[in-house]
Order: sequence, then structure tokens, then C-alpha cells
Amino acid sequence: MKRNELADEIIKDFPVESFRGDLIEWFKKEQRTLPWRENQDPYRVWISEIMLQQTKVETVIPYFEQFIRKFPTLEDLAAADEQEVLKAWEGLGYYSRARNLQTAVREVVSEYHSEVPKTVEEIGSLKGVGPYTQGAILSIAYDLPVPAVDGNVMRVLSRVLLVDEDIAKQSTRKLFELLVSSLISSKDPSSFNQGLMELGAIVCTPKSPSCLLCPVQEHCRAFHKGVEQELPVKSSKKTQKVLRYRTYVVENERGEVLIEKRPENGLLANLWQYPMVKEEEVEEGDLDGLKIEENGMIDRVRHTFSHLIWEMEVHRAEAVSGTVQREDARFVPKETIKNYPFPVSHQKIHPHLR
Repeated sequence: MKRNELADEIIKDFPVESFRGDLIEWFKKEQRTLPWRENQDPYRVWISEIMLQQTKVETVIPYFEQFIRKFPTLEDLAAADEQEVLKAWEGLGYYSRARNLQTAVREVVSEYHSEVPKTVEEIGSLKGVGPYTQGAILSIAYDLPVPAVDGNVMRVLSRVLLVDEDIAKQSTRKLFELLVSSLISSKDPSSFNQGLMELGAIVCTPKSPSCLLCPVQEHCRAFHKGVEQELPVKSSKKTQKVLRYRTYVVENERGEVLIEKRPENGLLANLWQYPMVKEEEVEEGDLDGLKIEENGMIDRVRHTFSHLIWEMEVHRAEAVSGTVQREDARFVPKETIKNYPFPVSHQKIHPHLR
């Protein structure tokens, strides 16, 4: 069965109007007070939605407030140095979000006269703006009935509509976009989409959903069948690869510490770090052309990414002779370390600076 036919079959006999009304009424009464909900400024909505990807609300709030203070307008963010933007993002993770956001904002400033586009085609062409983000911006900021489907929304509707399709598959996301398109309010799409997100965040949670507090409980097919705990269906992730590194805190005779900039593409692009070498590639006494004298291991740092795990042995060392051959590696005074954007994994090493 085609996706659109399946969506029609699922929605058939579902009380769309009453479900829609109950959800919107609940959201308007019970929504959390969040800084990005102070108004419908599309720039603020955009920033918040990018930050909220794979990050909890309570973590995002202080970052959002600091970011808006530092870059209050599209023009401010477009004109900023990338290192300044990465520093403001430091600790949030998934740094490609920040780089893509700035690239897209620069395009909006130059090509759209500093106005966030109002069409799916235009906003969807921007760097880092996928179907969910474009739906969130267009519905929340511009009150357009465009679906915004994330994990929360798929979980809620898997239960409400009793959908047992695997939400890890892209085809299932397309199915839910069709379902939301059939359900969404044309009068108040902002409250509808935010209501689904909010319901998934605080009531229809992944484990132990608060069904007795749910404003749409009477419409929930999974609740009435007693299978809400079994949904959504989601296939397991692939096993994460483990990479082992030796990471160095190297000082020179002036007490400066060696740091290096990561490549401009790939994981943690353009962030700074302490020098790290894969364990199988370690050459005792040599660090990319710099002769060092190791003074022992001082820490073990384990950091988990979505697709891999870093296990780092942190060693203290002194520079003896030679120079580092790698471009973008430098010795810097310890007190200036705070000026450079570091990933969380390497921020854990900062306390070892003497």
C-alpha cells in the first residue's frame, strides 16, 4: 500500500476536529514558559529549533539566551567570526549545526534581504534546514499549516493513531508528515504543531507516559487497547565504534600549552583540542615532529557520540626540541585557553592545566 493510501486508511473514522481542538486548548493552557516562545520572531524560532535538535530543553535554555544576547539579529550572526559562533555553541555538541546555521543565515541576509523565507521551497533550500525545521519555522513563526515531524511527534501519533511502522525508517517519517498534514489546524497551525511537540515532551514520554493526565486520552487508540508502552516501534541502532587515543597536555619552557585546530570538515570541524594520536600510531617521544618527554598518564576521558566512542588516555609531557609540523597547531598561554572553542571531550582536560 502506498504511503498516502496508508495515511488515508489510518485517519479514516478518526475524530480529527475534536482531537485537534482538545490538543490546542490544552497547549494554550499548559505550555511551558520558554524564552523562544516570547514572540513569533522567525529568527528566534529558527535558533531554538536548531539548538533543540538532539538536545534537552533545560540544556538549551541558557545557551539560547546567551546566543541571542550575543547575536540578537540575523545580521549580527551573519557578520560574526565562525570561531566566535563556535565558542558560543561550546558544550552544546553537534557543532555542524552552528556552522550550517551561520551559513544559512548569511544567505538569508544576502539573498532574502534579512527576511527568513516563508515558502517550503525557499526555506528548505537553506543549509541545515530539513523538513522538520522548515515545518517548525513556517508553522510557529508564520502560522502556515506545514507539518513538523520529529521524534516526539512520531511517538505521540504512533500511540494516538495506533501506527506500528518502524519510526527509524525514512519512509515512516514521510507517513507521519502525511498524517500531520491531514490533522493540522489551518486556523492555528502554530499551537497544533507545538502542542504535539509539548505533549510528547511532558506527557506522552518514551517510558511511563502519563496517560491519566493526557488531554487527548479519549482519542488514543493505543491507550484504549492497553498497548501504549509498546509503541512506537523503533529498530535498534548500530553498535558504536570505539576509537582509542593518547591525548597530550604538552608544555614548553615558557609554560605555554600546545593546542591544535581540527580540520574544517568532518567531526567537530574547526574546533580546538589538545593533540591526540590514535593508540596504534603513537611514537614514543615524538609528536608530529615535536620531540617530547612524557611525564605519565593523568586522566582517562571517555566521550560518547551518536555513532562512535572516544576513549582517551591523557598524558602530561614537556616539549624538548623541534617544532610541530601540523598547520594550525600552536603553543598558547594557559590563561587564553578559554578564548578558544573546545569540544566537551577536551574541556574535561582543562582542569589539568597547572
